[in-house]
Amino acid sequence: MLPHPLLANVLVDTFFHGGVLMWPLFGLSLITLAVIVERIFWWTAARRGRDSARLNQVYKAISQGRSEEVANLSADSSDARIRVIAYGLEHSDTDVEIAMQVQADEETKAAHRFVDVLDTAITLAPLLGLLGTVTGIMRSFHFVGGDQELAASKVSGGIGEALIATAFGLGIAITTLIPFNAFGSRVEALRLELSTVVRNVRLLNEKARRRSRGEIFVEVGGGRES
Repeated sequence: MLPHPLLANVLVDTFFHGGVLMWPLFGLSLITLAVIVERIFWWTAARRGRDSARLNQVYKAISQGRSEEVANLSADSSDARIRVIAYGLEHSDTDVEIAMQVQADEETKAAHRFVDVLDTAITLAPLLGLLGTVTGIMRSFHFVGGDQELAASKVSGGIGEALIATAFGLGIAITTLIPFNAFGSRVEALRLELSTVVRNVRLLNEKARRRSRGEIFVEVGGGRES
């Protein structure tokens, strides 16, 4: 739905009355919007790619030492957790745990991509708005002491420019802060989840090794003996 022509004219007039610093603020708002949209699509695709049932099958196959089945289940997965396991299997001849941690770091890095841009925008936008405030007030001072009626109009115009730039900068920072925190919390949750996957695989590999050596655990009076 298109805005009403009168409202559109008011917005355009307000923008141009904000001074020259409205242009870098406008460019910054476009960048933050593009990043937010891109991250929303990325996280939506990541959520659709999650396959907890398949992950449980991978865990079960690892615990039973069925390496070929694990490789088949892990192949071409869209789930970051399973990709971490698959990368570890590719380096089973060296160190599975280190390989998995490397891939977990790569997955976390991909999840965190462009989030620093939002962080920069939250800091930069109010500063640009503040700079607009300073330049607008400085411009107002040039008209102090002139013809009274003309000077009053010029001074109020400079102050208006200062307020518009400040409001626009604060608006960008406030609206960017919410998705920034949301994406940051998701990245942290993914990092912890991948770390849990690495630990689980380590425990399941140890269980498989003990099973292959014929170590059978039985319950004895609340404890366990082999």
